[in-house]
Amino acid sequence: MVVTDRAPVHAGADARSDRIAIIGGGASGVLTALQLLSTSTDSALRVTVHEATGVLGRGIAYCTSDPRHLLNVRARHMSAYADVPSDLLDWARRAGRDPDPLGFLPRMEYSAYLQDTLADVADHRLTISAGRVDDVVPVGDGFELRTRDRVATADTVVLAYGNQAPQPLVVDGADLGALPGYLPNPWDLGAIRALPDDADVVVVGTSLTAIDTVITLLADSPHRRAVMVSRHGLLPHAHIEQQSTAWVSKVPAGPLTADGIAAFVRSQVGAARSHGVDWRNVVDGLRPATQSIWARLDLDERRRFLATYVRDWEVRRHRMAPEVADRIAGYRQDGRLNVADGGLAGVDLDRADAVVNCTGPLTDISRTDDPLLQALQRRGLVAPDPLRLGLDSTPSGQVVGADGVPVPGLYAVGPPRKGTLWESTAIPEIRTQAAEVARLVLGRTAPATV
Repeated sequence: MVVTDRAPVHAGADARSDRIAIIGGGASGVLTALQLLSTSTDSALRVTVHEATGVLGRGIAYCTSDPRHLLNVRARHMSAYADVPSDLLDWARRAGRDPDPLGFLPRMEYSAYLQDTLADVADHRLTISAGRVDDVVPVGDGFELRTRDRVATADTVVLAYGNQAPQPLVVDGADLGALPGYLPNPWDLGAIRALPDDADVVVVGTSLTAIDTVITLLADSPHRRAVMVSRHGLLPHAHIEQQSTAWVSKVPAGPLTADGIAAFVRSQVGAARSHGVDWRNVVDGLRPATQSIWARLDLDERRRFLATYVRDWEVRRHRMAPEVADRIAGYRQDGRLNVADGGLAGVDLDRADAVVNCTGPLTDISRTDDPLLQALQRRGLVAPDPLRLGLDSTPSGQVVGADGVPVPGLYAVGPPRKGTLWESTAIPEIRTQAAEVARLVLGRTAPATV
């Protein structure tokens, strides 16, 4: 498919800027590479995807090896290309599957889809570089990308590093990292499967990642038990059979507040119910407007939303596939799974055989131990967004440096842009970002016209 670890191609003195580095080979990085390669027919273009593992298309979201871990978005909405909505379904049919457009495919199959889709457009212009990029250094009009054993050059860099690992768990000032049986990485299925067949496990978190962890934990052994715990004790709601009646909400004009938006959503849910339409249709109908709503909230109102409404929104926005919800309900009915609120204060950790950290990705880059993000911050190339949800960026994807000015040639795609866009972690939004950034990047590489 591609050449791995090929030496960087250096443009001649009269050549234009055409070397593009993408840091991160998960969904965000692959979708960006797809857009660059499928949009441009320029044979001089060079795209290098730097992925620590050397394997593309996986990342945190799709690295699972458990086929019971399902996507939480229907198959018909998961195409890599917004203008070819049937692409994923067509791929599944070519692979001998009979996909349900309204169904939920295994996450591991989506990884294979991304890999195959990239292979379809890959040619001499694409290089995969295995190894972790630890530093990016501005040099002239471009950048040097430094790993432990080599230096590569690029004119443009796209940060597509995805989600960070969960932040450490601390209880009463004590780091739980020293606790026997503590598992800091919920995606390490080998460690979870290696637990005793009769283990009692505390799963810290009640999000979709925690749901997947519980499925692997309990489905592999009928004698295991688990407690899921979070401050609120709220699980994601389940998808239901999709209703044919769509619900489009007209967002009020003028200044917006968090309280006002919450009241508006409640009113829309009530209006929909009076017409026999489920609340899920209201939430899904608001999705195209979510980024514009976020942009219309000032900083204080965004903070108000995060402090008061965020969990109630997220358990409705990010839902479980029906099959997943049925599994979780069955475990609870059998008494093998309990869900608790109040955080870790109400859980007896001394009786647990293991504690799994499913608190969600660390978003405050000022607290990260990632060498690349630490280096980028020291150089002033990136800075946390004001809400510490990712890195500071413009709505179009340019990275904003510590001086508050966009950094020429430096872009971001995916979860790092959550603070700017809010809706920035799901495939439909990431593929749109990838297309927009590819357009901007290719505009930089276009030859000058006379």
